[in-house]
Amino acid sequence: MELKKSPDGGWGWVIVFVSFFTQFLCYGSPLAVGVLYIEWLDAFGEGKGKTAWVGSLASGVGLLASPVCSLCVSSFGARPVTIFSGFMVAGGLMLSSFAPNIYFLFFSYGIVVGLGCGLLYTATVTITCQYFDDRRGLALGLISTGSSVGLFIYAALQRMLVEFYGLDGCLLIVGALALNILACGSLMRPLQSSDCPLPKKIAPEDLPDKYCIYNEKGKNLEENINILDKSYSSEEKFRSILANGDWKQESLLLKNPTVTHTKEPETYKKKVAEQTYFCKQLAKRKWQLYKNYCGETVALFKNKVFSALFIAILLFDIGGFPPSLLMEDVARSSNVKEEEFIMPLISIIGIMTAVGKLLLGILADFKWINTLYLYVATLIIMGLALCAIPFAKSYVTLALLSAILGFFTGNWSIFPYVTTKTVGIEKLAHAYGILMFFAGLGNSLGPPIVGWFYDWTQTYDIAFYFSGFCVLLGGFILLLAALPSWNTCNKQLPKPAPTTFLYKVASNV
Repeated sequence: MELKKSPDGGWGWVIVFVSFFTQFLCYGSPLAVGVLYIEWLDAFGEGKGKTAWVGSLASGVGLLASPVCSLCVSSFGARPVTIFSGFMVAGGLMLSSFAPNIYFLFFSYGIVVGLGCGLLYTATVTITCQYFDDRRGLALGLISTGSSVGLFIYAALQRMLVEFYGLDGCLLIVGALALNILACGSLMRPLQSSDCPLPKKIAPEDLPDKYCIYNEKGKNLEENINILDKSYSSEEKFRSILANGDWKQESLLLKNPTVTHTKEPETYKKKVAEQTYFCKQLAKRKWQLYKNYCGETVALFKNKVFSALFIAILLFDIGGFPPSLLMEDVARSSNVKEEEFIMPLISIIGIMTAVGKLLLGILADFKWINTLYLYVATLIIMGLALCAIPFAKSYVTLALLSAILGFFTGNWSIFPYVTTKTVGIEKLAHAYGILMFFAGLGNSLGPPIVGWFYDWTQTYDIAFYFSGFCVLLGGFILLLAALPSWNTCNKQLPKPAPTTFLYKVASNV
């Protein structure tokens, strides 16, 4: 079935609406897990490094499994994947309310909820891109704010639910809210043409000619038919030996080839031989595609800016993700009184992330702004803000730093621009998949590393110095790789004129 042309409106705005709420419902609790993190510390009495694994897995598993998520959406469609993933997210949250220990949470909250979020993100982005072409940037920007709004609301919601119903009741209610993803998924109507004729079925004898890669058709077909002939005759002989009753009659049939080799077995053998040959050619073609994929990956890493970009995104997620998970505990460790909390720090990070996504995205559209340098600037400022957290001892200072961190975390909206500028639009999908894998790796490692620093030193000072150093290092590496002075060696030299040679041919006269 062929896809219709993207309508750039109509039912597409319904897709944007339900995709926004899908990301709101699935990412609200995992991004605002810092509220639950404090409760898990008190409930299980484990170290901060080990407890931080729960939230980091929930955010990192979906990115690490992005190739599998893309394969599922491509194979089954966005609607079935959304409905199935809604059950995963809701079930994982409800199951977490019965967790007897922290290891159970690794599976129920970290893996099940994290993988469900990864599937939902891929499904919402895929179906939105199908419905929009000219307005695709606007549509993707609108649905991406769903996770940020979810972080803002769920931070306060989960704190209120914990106060009224306890940790277990909070997880049960949040899981029940996640069941609304099923209603959102039911509205994701696939963009397919129902009135287009089905593709004409190709005859088996035409398949080798169409898909032939190597000029071995005749030889391979004859070999396959000969093999089938031998196996067919040996099977008949074996049957004649083991037969209990009419073994004499079967032996007579074997002597008469005109009886055994009828028209129907010949046609069957020919079709099987042609299909076997087709499978061989298809396997060779797939192997060639895998070799080309590996070659393209190696070629991407030969680009020094791309190599610096993957280091920067890895270090950014190692150092930049922990604040959204640990800021509530940082405030408690700094002896900030609960009466001073006008708004949860995680809520401030969430709302400022949404603002940063929109404003940085608008800045990236200006022709006079280099998006690569803009991304580097966000990394450097964010690294400095992380290094300033140990000096914050009041709610106002922590709130200000949370707003700065949240705003510049919105640089995710310009990251596709940066990737496109680095590798080109034709290699964007390949390069973006690789970078998202490293982003998931950083998300999974960052909070536990910061938590281990606290367990080791009993203070967050060295932990956030480490986080700020990681983000600053990534920013400066990317800046050095992107400087114009480093690109002089890439300028193409004028090609020398081809050398011609004259050959004198002797003729026998």
